[in-house]
This record gives sequence, structure tokens and C-alpha cells, in this order.
Amino acid sequence: MEQIVKYCKRFPLAITVVGKSLFKESIEMWKEKVIEWSKGPILEEHTLLRDCLQPSLNVLCENASEDGAIIKECFIDLASLPEDGRIPAGLLIDMWAELRSLREGGSIVKLQQLNKHNLAKLVVTSKENENVDSCYSEQFVTQHDMLRELALHQIRQDLVGESKRLNVDICGDVLPQRLTQKKNKLKETRLLYISTDGVFSSKWDNVHLPKAEVLILNFQTKDYALPTKMSQKLKVLIVRNNGSLPAKISNLKLMSSLTNLKRVRLERISISSKSLNKKKLKTLEKISLFMCYIAQPASNSSVPFFEALPNLVEINIEYCNDLDELPADLCGLKYLKKLIITNCHNLSSLPEDIGKLSNLEVLRLRSCTNLETLKDSLAGLKNLIFLDISDCFSLKELPKDIGQLSKLRKINMRQCERLHELPTSIWDLEDTLKEVIWDQETEELWEPFKMIKNLRITVVKEEFNLRWLHGH
Repeated sequence: MEQIVKYCKRFPLAITVVGKSLFKESIEMWKEKVIEWSKGPILEEHTLLRDCLQPSLNVLCENASEDGAIIKECFIDLASLPEDGRIPAGLLIDMWAELRSLREGGSIVKLQQLNKHNLAKLVVTSKENENVDSCYSEQFVTQHDMLRELALHQIRQDLVGESKRLNVDICGDVLPQRLTQKKNKLKETRLLYISTDGVFSSKWDNVHLPKAEVLILNFQTKDYALPTKMSQKLKVLIVRNNGSLPAKISNLKLMSSLTNLKRVRLERISISSKSLNKKKLKTLEKISLFMCYIAQPASNSSVPFFEALPNLVEINIEYCNDLDELPADLCGLKYLKKLIITNCHNLSSLPEDIGKLSNLEVLRLRSCTNLETLKDSLAGLKNLIFLDISDCFSLKELPKDIGQLSKLRKINMRQCERLHELPTSIWDLEDTLKEVIWDQETEELWEPFKMIKNLRITVVKEEFNLRWLHGH
């Protein structure tokens, strides 16, 4: 019985369908079916179960609309991600930006629609985040194993889809033949997911990965290396370490040879300025670091961290608890529009020249609980539209010339309980500032400025949770 339940992935509908098929059968038949079903996917063996699940997916495309077709593709894409885990929304945003031509908000809408149709579950760990702020660092996606089986079934049935996506699991150093043959069906793959186990030795010499636009590498070892023959068409590289501690990647410098690479996401990786090549990666627009260890350069070091990434438009740093200061050369990124740093609890200060980021539009410092002050040079961010300092419990003051942020439209400053007054220069924002988010602790600070015309005030109730203590 336990084997049958496990085979059904503990999915009630599957248990019901399979149970009916075995009703009043002999114990010998039960045992025979356990052996038979263990040889293949459950949905291939039980057409009735598949027929019960398929309508949930068909409803997306019943009107043959383009939007419905994209949502279906997004659902099937989820099968190319690790099962039994929470997938950060940011990962999907990066993937779908290139595969589906979706903007950030568009990707979230697709996740909301999948959630609505019970094809995935969108988990928002902060209610305030869900209601008033476009911050997706605390949004995750989960999917039941049976729904993942439904997505995999679509891939197996659709010959065209088979060439769009490929999932590869590598055990030890035994490489699948389809990865080692030069003429293989990988030539049309757009989304490639490769998972390796804890004994894989990163021997990629004979592996060929042509024409993969999105490559997701999922590994478990403390030392790892990127494939040496990655596609020149690669646009998105996602490297996920499933271990509990940051792992080292010996050849991150290979990224500089990828001439179409736009987005990189690293999870639980140890990196430093020496990890990157001096050769500039001019195509890279966004880098995301999740629970990474970012080694600080020595005080006499002449190797800048971001020198190799001159055209970055967005930087996302989340849950990097060893980060106590940002590399100073970050301030030389003249095209940077978004700097998002969340849940980095040891970050104590910003670079002195932060104001040189002349094109910065979004500065998010959410839950940087050790940050005590913002640099006065921040007033030089003439294109800043949104400032988020929410949950910065230690922050004591704002720059006195904050009123010089002539395009600032929105401030989120809930849970800034050590702030005791605001600069009077905020009056200089009366023509641009349109929204302020605060809580009961910071509400009285804004009492003198409530006369600012057309100012929308959102009061958020205090949310007590300790999710930041364990970093995830």
C-alpha cells in the first residue's frame, strides 16, 4: 500500500484513480502492478488520471489566445526546474524575459494566473510585499509533483516541444550519450536544465551544448566548474548550488567568452573580484546573487569587482549575509538603473560615491538591518524614482539634502523605528513625491509633510516574523 501511495506522489486524485483500478483485485495483482508501474511515469500508465488533470491545462488555451498559449508554455517551463523545492520568482523573471519576451510584471501576472488555475502555487512570504510594493524577492513558486508530471507529459507528447526543452540528470561522471555526441537533438534546444549529484567531478570536456539560450545548472558539490563548451547563443545562465554552504566555481571567467549573455543568476556561490576575467562582458545587463559569499577585496587591492561588467542595468543581491560593504567600483556603472539589496543583514554602509550612479531609478535596501546611515552623496541620484528603506531597523537618519532627488516619486520606509525626524528638505519634493509607505512607528514623522499635494499615504500594519534570521 505504501508503495502505491508513493507511486501516486501522495496526490489524492491519483490515489483515488489508481485505487479504483485495483478495487477487489488480488494481492498478486497489486504486487504485479507495483512492479509494472515502477517502470514508467504515472501519467503514461493511467490515461484516466491524465484525462482528469488535462482540462486544467486545456482551459488556458480554449480560446486559442496568444496569452493562453504563453501561460501554457510557462507552465511547461516549470518542469525544467528542480522538483520538491521553492523556486524564486526572480529566477523565472530572468528566464521568461528571454524565452517569452515578458517584462518583470508580465512574468508575475503569468505566475498569478497559474496560481489561479491551481497549476502552481505562488507563495508570498510578506503580506506587505504582496499588497503595496513591486518587490519580488520574497515571492516563490512551488508545484506539486503530479502537476510537474503533467508538464513533463506535454513535453513528451509534443515533438516540437521536445526540442525546445531538455532536462538532463547526471549521476556521478556517467554522461548521457545525447550530451556527448556532436550531432544530437540538442541543436534546437532553447531551455536546458542539467542536474548533477554530490559525486560529479565537473568533467565537461566531451559535452556539447549548442544553441541553448537558457542554461540552468543545478549541483550539490562544494567545488564546481561550468561546462567548457557553452552555446554562444546563451542569453541566461542560472547556477544553483543545492548545498548548505556557498560553493566555489573554478572557471566563472568563462562567462566573458559568451558574447550574447544578458542575465546571470548565482545561488549559494562564493565569488570575488578574482573570479571574473579582466576581459569585459559587455552584453551582461543583469546579475543576481542569492545567498552568495562575496569576498571583500583587500584595502590595497587594485582589482575592481564590477570592472568586467560595465553595462549592467540591474544588480540584485539577496540574503548575502557576509556582505558588510559594497565594492566601491559599483559607483562607476553608468548605465545602472536598479540596485536591489535585500536581507543583507551585515551591510553597514553604502559607498561614498553612491551619488555618481546618475541613471539609477530604483534603490532598494529592504531588510538591511545593520545599515545605520545613508551617504549624503545619495542626494546626487537625480533620476531616482523609488527609494525603499523598509525594515532597516538601525537606520538613524536620511541625507539632509534628500530634497534634491528631483524625480523621486515613491518612498517605502516602514519599520524604520530608529528614525526620529525627517529632513526639512522633503518639502522640495512636493511637486514630484506621490506615494509614501509607512507604519505606525514612522507615521508621526510625516505629520509635518501631510500637506504635500496629491501625496498618497499607505499605512502598513506591523508584520512580526523572523524569516530573516534563517536567511530564507
